[in-house]
Amino acid sequence: MTATIDTGLSKAERANVTQELSKVLADSFAVYMKTHGYHWNVRGPEFFTYHNLLEQQYRDIWDALDDIAERIRALGEFAPQSHSAFANLTSIKDGDPEKDASAMLSELMKDHETVIATCRTALTAADDDGDDVSVDLLTQRLAAHEKFAWMLRSTLGGR
Repeated sequence: MTATIDTGLSKAERANVTQELSKVLADSFAVYMKTHGYHWNVRGPEFFTYHNLLEQQYRDIWDALDDIAERIRALGEFAPQSHSAFANLTSIKDGDPEKDASAMLSELMKDHETVIATCRTALTAADDDGDDVSVDLLTQRLAAHEKFAWMLRSTLGGR
């Protein structure tokens, strides 16, 4: 027996939103992996500060991955789950553990800006399709990634 999905959104609206949420999930997963990797590999005189900052960020992103994937499932689609699926959906490049701490933080700041842009596109799609739940989720993720970008920018001495 296949149960029908009746959330007040059409199948096309759900598919449109889940397509964008899948990109948010892929970008978020890529930033999670890079942040966690840089947490392990950062070095220098500010090691402890950077190590802790990155841990706070990757833990938040990790928790959010489940929320995003579960929203995709609630809308009736399968969440991407493989490295190849994520690689096809994200524009965020792998990190390089050879980089110095400033280069790592700078790269992560730019990656968060990429996630912000992806979230904004998804938020517009969700809003246009009347998906208030996804709008709420994406608004929360926007706030988190804007904060992470600001923290990294400030750590690097920027505004």
